Amino acid sequence: MGTFSYRAIDQDGALKSGTADADTIETVYNDLAARGMNVLDVAKAGRLTTGIARGFSSWKVKRSEIAEFAANLSVIMKAGVPILDALGDISHTLDNKYLMRVVDDIRERIQSGTSFSNALAQHPGVFPDIFIRLATIGEETGRLEGSIAEVAEHLQKMEDLAGMVKRALIYPIFALVVTGGALAFWIIYVLPKIMVIIKDMGIPLSFITKLLFTASNLMQSYWYVVLAVPVAVFIILKALKQKEGTRFYVDFLKIKLPIVKQFVYNKLLAMFSEQLRILVVAGITIDRSLVIVGNAIGSEVFKRVLLRVRDQIMTGSRISDSMRQESIFPPLVTRMVDIGETSGNLDSQFGFLSNYYYKRLSDISEKLGKMIEPLLIAVVGVIFAVIIIGLLLPIYDVVVKFDKG
Repeated sequence: MGTFSYRAIDQDGALKSGTADADTIETVYNDLAARGMNVLDVAKAGRLTTGIARGFSSWKVKRSEIAEFAANLSVIMKAGVPILDALGDISHTLDNKYLMRVVDDIRERIQSGTSFSNALAQHPGVFPDIFIRLATIGEETGRLEGSIAEVAEHLQKMEDLAGMVKRALIYPIFALVVTGGALAFWIIYVLPKIMVIIKDMGIPLSFITKLLFTASNLMQSYWYVVLAVPVAVFIILKALKQKEGTRFYVDFLKIKLPIVKQFVYNKLLAMFSEQLRILVVAGITIDRSLVIVGNAIGSEVFKRVLLRVRDQIMTGSRISDSMRQESIFPPLVTRMVDIGETSGNLDSQFGFLSNYYYKRLSDISEKLGKMIEPLLIAVVGVIFAVIIIGLLLPIYDVVVKFDKG
């Protein structure tokens, strides 16, 4: 399936443009024509265009809004309201105008004969893959409202998880910004004035003092380079992450670095357990579930591990035995999966693991500030100790010479 950009005139005579996912250009033509639109042109969208379109969509619609949309749709449908009427009612209550247009587009596609899941699939930047897949399963099993309710619960848990991440990062980011600002103020503004006084007094400069003086001059002369370096590093890292090999090593470091590991590793285990739980409940086979989770979990390390586990399962191995061969899974996970296989309630075991790692992640997010605080104090202390020593050494030399004299 590819992404195509199109321009067309709707039934009201307005020019419409956008992107659509389909197998061929003819499929896009037929889909637009079925919706009563006069197609002007359709072309294969480039990778950059596709990435920008999906990034724009995900930026315009928050995950919390999709979770609320899914929850409302499920409640209305459980009350016996047809899906077209339910979508119409929800569309009128949405504050996000972009999401309103997306919901209206889904409703139009369903009216023209498209299934709900296929209509969702036309907006991959708005609706996550797990939403589309569970909607497909719900349509096949006749319990669409139940699948949508599961999606709403899952997305809410993902939103809560993102909230934990943000809360955990508030203190470290604040501390780094304040420390960096204080350091820049000292080096750019205070240090040069003190250095001028020391030089005017004819005091010999030590190596550390000369080093500080050079750093101060460089920051004053090339301040724009100092500001550009973090931006350049960010862009380079983003570009490198486009390569699968680089992503693997970056993700590997995340689950190995001392303090970062505690946070990232537990987050990945929570996401792994929660997503497998919801897919197993929906009736998706474990081999398909592992592929879906591997693509959605956001870690190249976990993705490769899950694909290896899937291959082992396909050759006849038990899930727990296959997972036991991978060191990335802690004993608790393999033990609970083993119990789930034996008792036939694998979804319950994944639910237990999900709640367990969410709890651990919540505890870690509350303690992260206290864990990082000693490290920040040590780094800041060393930096300012160097500055103070560099300033006091020349004065100390003068005092020593004065006493000797």
